[in-house]
Amino acid sequence: MSKRVVHCVWVCLVGLGLGVVHAQPFPNKPIRIVVPFAPGGNVDVTARVISAAMTKQMNQTVFVENKTGAGGKIGAEAAMRSPADGYTLMMGSNSSLSVAPNFYADWPYDPLNGLTPIAHLASVPFVLITRPGLGAKNMADLVRMAKQKPGGLTMASAGSGTSNQLVGEFFQSVTGTSLLHVPYKGAGPALLDVLAGRVDILFDQVSSSSNYIEQGKVEALAVSSAVRWKSLPNVPTFVESGIPGFVITNFTGLVAPLGTPADVLDKLNKAAIAALQDEAVKKSFATMGVEAVGSSPQQFSALIKDDLQRWAALIKEKNIKLD
Repeated sequence: MSKRVVHCVWVCLVGLGLGVVHAQPFPNKPIRIVVPFAPGGNVDVTARVISAAMTKQMNQTVFVENKTGAGGKIGAEAAMRSPADGYTLMMGSNSSLSVAPNFYADWPYDPLNGLTPIAHLASVPFVLITRPGLGAKNMADLVRMAKQKPGGLTMASAGSGTSNQLVGEFFQSVTGTSLLHVPYKGAGPALLDVLAGRVDILFDQVSSSSNYIEQGKVEALAVSSAVRWKSLPNVPTFVESGIPGFVITNFTGLVAPLGTPADVLDKLNKAAIAALQDEAVKKSFATMGVEAVGSSPQQFSALIKDDLQRWAALIKEKNIKLD
């Protein structure tokens, strides 16, 4: 066989080999889920529970990487500017998908047109809790107290521009009340000061406060879900308490960089939704007081749009600024 023929055969074999590599089905290497917040919070815990179940569903390692800083901006930028191949995802939430983009002009993506929604995975409502001994036994009591002395009740939050503050601002807008906002550096310190009686109220996620409510360490006046929450069956909704339209949930869900191929997106969506049926996921969500959802990319996109518009209108109305 001549050298020319041998060379041609070698080139053809290399070409066939490359074709095989490119034809490998997705996924053929580990998948990273970026969490733009510190470990231990709702978004991080949700990501870790889901990643373990997705690992089994996809027969490929799915792992979590925390990239923190700048209110979630560093992690969000790293995730959404990665290659759109399905191997880098982000566990998004209200904070990174509908709140922060309203505050930062240089947020690294447009949440409506600059990313690819995969699935809405979980929801948890807010619960209005009060310090021990405040004296408000129900929503009517609290509203009456707030109107009798505008600015006299203190409202804790995880910081200016956080979901805790925004829900509280929405409450003031629809009830005609005025509360004194006390921002903290995180939800944990805010909750601790409510427990200690140093601040009056907090609009907290059910997953963070439910244990303290059950132990009687704080009073729970209302939850922001459409119906009573399973983990707090004795706590009425805001709607039941006389505040119509007060239905707000904190959501978490997977998103991918813009341009992720449709077939890859479909596999990720199916694996994520199937992961919600994993017994370990069900047990973890029940313990957290979180409700599994599952949705199509289109449904998740619609949710992000509605939530983004809600907070944009409120931020403009109340002229809310970041510190």
